[in-house]
Amino acid sequence: MQVIVVANGCQDDTADRARAEIAAFADRGWRLQVIDRPEGGKLAALDAGDAVAAAPVRVYLDADVTVSPALLSQLHTALSTEAPRYASGTVRITARGPVSRAYAAVWRRVPFMASGVPGCGIFAVNAAGRARWGAFPEIISDDTFVRLNFAPEERIRVPATYDWPIAEGFANLVKVRGRQDRGVHEIEQRFPELLGNDDKPAFPLGAKLALALRNPLAFAVYSGVAFAVRRRPAGADWSRSR
Repeated sequence: MQVIVVANGCQDDTADRARAEIAAFADRGWRLQVIDRPEGGKLAALDAGDAVAAAPVRVYLDADVTVSPALLSQLHTALSTEAPRYASGTVRITARGPVSRAYAAVWRRVPFMASGVPGCGIFAVNAAGRARWGAFPEIISDDTFVRLNFAPEERIRVPATYDWPIAEGFANLVKVRGRQDRGVHEIEQRFPELLGNDDKPAFPLGAKLALALRNPLAFAVYSGVAFAVRRRPAGADWSRSR
């Protein structure tokens, strides 16, 4: 096991706290390496980690994600093949405040999130899969870019779970949802050849109406965020609000 922590432009003690764990990792036979970059930027951080990674199976993990104990071993098993493969766990969308909990209650039931392999927060590839692109392009949605480098039959969802917290509060949800939408649009514009691998299932009107009747308040929050995103001027800000 090789663990690489890339602290990219952190203003806190992330790097020092990670270095403090090196000895404990070594006691387990694991190698922990910390890269402290003064510059921000997630894509450059991913490239920096890749530059020193030696393992054929790569798991890319966001800082705010919590994995269940079985997830890494299940990802390794799924990717232990010579054929190009992409894998992720079963996402559990978490939230604390009432507005974000309401939004999450609907988002969990969107077909793509409920039955697909979205890879939000954590995705993994084997060596043959990682060979499909070089450096990460400077884009908003790295997880969408990587996922669409694989055909649907090459993507694997393992049963082990991970917790993926969403933004807190209506305004932050609008900011993040807007950024997500811009990221998808950017992929469509810059990498149209990847769109043939998109298999997002439809969210039929009947299913939406049933969900609205079952939980009208949550559906109102979810719809309100979507409406606000469409009314909000496009911007280049980045926010996870955490």
